[in-house]
Amino acid sequence: MMSVLARLRAERPLTHFMLIAFGFLMLYPLIWMLGASFKESEFIFSEVSPIPDPVTTDNYVSGWSGWGVGFGRFFWNSGVIAVLSVVGNMIACSLAAYAFARMEFLGKRFFFGAMLATLMLPAHVLLVPQYILFAKLGWINSFLPLVVPKFLAVDAFFVFLMVQFLRGIPREMDQAALIDGAGPWQIYWRIVLPLTTPALATTAIFTFIWTWNDFLTPLLYLQDPSRYTVPLGLNAFLDASGDSAWGPMFAMAVLSLGPLFGFFLAGQRYLTAGISTTGLKG
Repeated sequence: MMSVLARLRAERPLTHFMLIAFGFLMLYPLIWMLGASFKESEFIFSEVSPIPDPVTTDNYVSGWSGWGVGFGRFFWNSGVIAVLSVVGNMIACSLAAYAFARMEFLGKRFFFGAMLATLMLPAHVLLVPQYILFAKLGWINSFLPLVVPKFLAVDAFFVFLMVQFLRGIPREMDQAALIDGAGPWQIYWRIVLPLTTPALATTAIFTFIWTWNDFLTPLLYLQDPSRYTVPLGLNAFLDASGDSAWGPMFAMAVLSLGPLFGFFLAGQRYLTAGISTTGLKG
């Protein structure tokens, strides 16, 4: 017994060293980008060390105020789109999941299967018909193609996630509410919705991250630079001729990570519960 404990104690420093080394490898790109944002442009790729010498903040100043529009505008646009997308997915997907998990209606299994089938359909297949539809509606160069679909429960992944979560909640709670005179809307609002907080938080976090980082969809529908999102703003620093503003781009990329980390840390506890929980917690 003592030999096993001694061996475990001897292996513990090696395990810690390997974990620290692996963590450093995972974080090195972020560390390098942070260091590059404080370097002068001519030293960004010529130096191996991520530590800037000399340190300059000109990249943040020129990046925030440059490109004509101002990067603050891009942050505002991305924030509006991301927040509306989060609200839309939380409302629409929870309602759709409640219908599939708790209500009985004609064709329920067919529609649920059709919804799951959309998970296996590549998103790029829908780009052309969606663009034609939104063009006929006159929504091009506006936020509507990016936000309105979120209020129609088009993200089948989150609907499926909430359906699985709702199936772990005992139906006896619904039956007790029905006996007390509650209707479907009251059951949804007062019983089901509060119990699905972990699943809602998971939906909100992933929706925010995916929407904030989305590049292709805004690129298709947004034409006016004043409506650009953060990914499009970062891409604007790159020049096909080779004259790219690397320093300001890395500086704005560092700032763009702030909302992602903040939103993730704020809902981390609920995210863990939403992924690991399939029913009620005791």
